[in-house]
Amino acid sequence: MKITTQSPEIQKKVTTLLELLGEVNDLQSAAALLNWDQATYMPSGGGAARGRQLATLERLAHEKFTDVAIGQLLDQLESYRQTLAPETDEAALLRETRRRYELATRVPPSFTEKMTNHVADAYEVWAKARPADDFAVVVPYLEKTLDLSRQLADYFPGYQHIADPLIDRNDYGMNVATLRPLFSDLRTRLQPLVKAISEQPQVDDSCLAQHFPEQQQLDFGVGVIQQFGYDFTRGRQDKTYHPFMTKFSLGDVRITTRIREDHLGECLFSTMHETGHALYEQGIDASFERTPLAEGTSSGVHESQSRLWENQVGRSLDFWHHYYPQLQATFPAQLGTVGLETFYRAINKVQPSLIRTDADELTYNLHVAIRFELELALLEGKLAVKELPDAWDELYATSLGVTAPSPRDGVLQDVHWFAGTIGGAFQGYSLGNILAAQFYAQAIQAHPAIPTEIAEGQFATLYDWLRENIYQHGAKFTTAELVQRVTGESLSLTPYFDYLRGKFGAIYQIEL
Repeated sequence: MKITTQSPEIQKKVTTLLELLGEVNDLQSAAALLNWDQATYMPSGGGAARGRQLATLERLAHEKFTDVAIGQLLDQLESYRQTLAPETDEAALLRETRRRYELATRVPPSFTEKMTNHVADAYEVWAKARPADDFAVVVPYLEKTLDLSRQLADYFPGYQHIADPLIDRNDYGMNVATLRPLFSDLRTRLQPLVKAISEQPQVDDSCLAQHFPEQQQLDFGVGVIQQFGYDFTRGRQDKTYHPFMTKFSLGDVRITTRIREDHLGECLFSTMHETGHALYEQGIDASFERTPLAEGTSSGVHESQSRLWENQVGRSLDFWHHYYPQLQATFPAQLGTVGLETFYRAINKVQPSLIRTDADELTYNLHVAIRFELELALLEGKLAVKELPDAWDELYATSLGVTAPSPRDGVLQDVHWFAGTIGGAFQGYSLGNILAAQFYAQAIQAHPAIPTEIAEGQFATLYDWLRENIYQHGAKFTTAELVQRVTGESLSLTPYFDYLRGKFGAIYQIEL
């Protein structure tokens, strides 16, 4: 990062701070690499040692970041920060580092190590419990996760709700008081749309449920995301049980996918989804490397990019005008006689379902709302872990009209509670859906030809707009600041519901 001051003393202090932050980042990146390995290629026998290794790295990173030397440098540089324009890179670095330092110093390194070790163990248990359909085996691990999540929140006294500190870690500026009414509004406005569509004739999506060989699916997806702009010289794709994106540096941003040979959609759309995350990280200003600015600004903004490329682009009719002939050529026996309109309706079929990651755009946020409500009840002590499956089934029955036949497709389906805290993660998915529509509408307003270009397999205008307005800034701005800069207004549901009504009204030929 360029240091603008002419003062040798301040230059030295900023340089020293950057070196210390870089060492912290290196340790965190090493831990991320071990996490990636655990979720992809690690043999099952490595689980116990992996938990220990991760705990050591996380403890060392935490100790180094909370060292008094960083605090002293921040104090000594505070008067310099106040002379800088708020939007400069240096001002943002000092401001964001100060915020994270003050948060981190409240959490003892011993707790960080304990939490990391437990999460590694819980993940290994979950990875075996879900295919075995065994909720009972994860109960003690979830109970410990819940206890540790409450302990973590208590390191931040003064909160209005115990989930607030957990939410703030991922979506700075958000809390239960702002999210509860947002989810209530989403449910109120979504349920009539779902009901109206459920009264229409069912869309036939049988064309997706055929045999699609794994390698052909992978190859087609790779061709698509290369056109999106994913740089394979700075990334790679691997298989995993639960798809994710991870970054070890701005030059090494990796994605994973999950493949079902009996259904086309899972690999294709998870590949697009994770690529959206990766494009964000690959697009960050290179000068931010090894600093707290070299990452997405929040889980909500990050999710907006994955949902934008998966849904606004990848599930659009414009996109498939270009790519469907190629898909038919890849799978002629399966799709050769299936028309574009039939395929397009199939990949956008609205139907209440059990699995969040398989949910259609219209019902997806209802899945998120259920999880948000459940984790608040767990944290508040109103719901015990052992009662979770019944509570889960009740909410799915009332909100979506479906009930899981077993925990595997119910409470065990998401990795989140088994690979992190209970509380603070799921709200980002709904925020992402809302922001994806808001950002995409702004991009179209700036460049009305984008849909036409997408129909020709060209994505450069959209990608460049996103890189210029969102990606390059990394964590330089808060979510609220970024949304205001990009759209000229605060977070709004209007573009999202305009998008849903327009798209699904046309597909189902009804007024929504």
